[in-house]
Amino acid sequence: MPHYDLVLIGTGSGNTILDERFDDLSIAVIERGAFGGTCLNRGCIPSKMFVHPAEVADAAAGGPRLGVRTSYDGADWPAIRDRVFAKINPLARGGKAYREEASHITVHTGTCRFTGDRTLVVDLEAGGSVEVTGDRVVIATGGRPVVPDIPGLDQVTVHTSDDVMHLESLPRRLGVVGGGYVGSELAHVFASYGSEVVQVDGSSVLLTTLDEDVSRLFTDAVRTQWDVRLEAELERVEPGPDGAMTLHLSDGSQAEVDVLLVAVGRRPNSDLLDLDTAGVQVDDKGLIMVDEHQRTTAQGVFALGDASSPEPLKHVANQDARVVQHNLLNPDDLVVSDHRFVPQAVFASPQVASVGLTEAEAREQGIDVAVATREYADTAHGWALVQEETGHFVKLLADRGTGRLVGAHLIGPQASVLVQPLIQAMSFDQPVVGLARGQYWIHPALTEVVENALVDLEAELGA
Repeated sequence: MPHYDLVLIGTGSGNTILDERFDDLSIAVIERGAFGGTCLNRGCIPSKMFVHPAEVADAAAGGPRLGVRTSYDGADWPAIRDRVFAKINPLARGGKAYREEASHITVHTGTCRFTGDRTLVVDLEAGGSVEVTGDRVVIATGGRPVVPDIPGLDQVTVHTSDDVMHLESLPRRLGVVGGGYVGSELAHVFASYGSEVVQVDGSSVLLTTLDEDVSRLFTDAVRTQWDVRLEAELERVEPGPDGAMTLHLSDGSQAEVDVLLVAVGRRPNSDLLDLDTAGVQVDDKGLIMVDEHQRTTAQGVFALGDASSPEPLKHVANQDARVVQHNLLNPDDLVVSDHRFVPQAVFASPQVASVGLTEAEAREQGIDVAVATREYADTAHGWALVQEETGHFVKLLADRGTGRLVGAHLIGPQASVLVQPLIQAMSFDQPVVGLARGQYWIHPALTEVVENALVDLEAELGA
């Protein structure tokens, strides 16, 4: 039975742990899929490579509104798809080859499960199995899409975010079940390319975890781009001819689609590992329980990313990996994970970004909250971008008692970039007073909408 100083399970963010400081250790890397994990192969990177052509398509279609003689004549789906994966697939292969070339690293390709304390059996992709042990183990196995048990789903082809970007052709009619960021981003992509999209969700608005003002404006905006069916659940699916299907919804309506994408959430892959045999505990959602140092309940076993975090975001997994890396190298000088101010973004049209508490959450926590909202169109660059579109805004929340930001919510062009100085202010405990006037803001850059929102927030605080 081979024994290693370190066993790493999963090569998404977990793979970033291994640098030259680990060269004197014997290491086993176990991966059941492509190197790079969800983000590189099935998630944020390929999806954003699909988002960019969607933005180009929208710009071409919208040119005449600005006096530009452009038009949109459709998308070459295979060309777009092949461009994306021609870039991604070599990265995955190269990542694996790089680890295999290292003399101190052994790569095991296959699925694994614990059989005891820091002991695993790997069922190898090439056949057979191998049992390995390690002084320390890092679980970075990520998560996978959830497919609910709905009558008729077993009779049709169901796609998830794992495979929908590999479709052979652009669907004429696409059904999207789920109103979160994955479903909304992909609905935007396919609608921009020319598919007839119907998105179904049981809530009253899309993106329900975001600030209510953002969710409401986003929902109103995308309803002009595709068919949104809210407060309606998918009750059953009826197969039709040539792969088509009928979606029967709880509100009595129906939708005819050719391709069905289910995006109702994700679950951690912890249930595949027989964790109980290793003394690794999980919570009621299947998330591996970790302390502030990313240590599990089993001695010498760490976990990170989607396997242990309630926020399945790549930047969270990367932060977790940096903490685990440090703590593996410095067992007598442990650092802690900081998950206070985790930002998120939705790359649709309009774009959305947020960090911190929503207004409702702040009030529920009893915070005496000051609120300031500034529209993009109140600035020169913002006005130039939105033109006849209205409502894009920056909304800021501060605690009147401390004078600190507690939340920031943006909807409009470049929201995912504009939110960064607000994340910085919260992370470094900078008071609202001085954030606007204590620095230069380039005129007429779009960042002025953040500046003006901060000025308004200062006034709300009585500064």
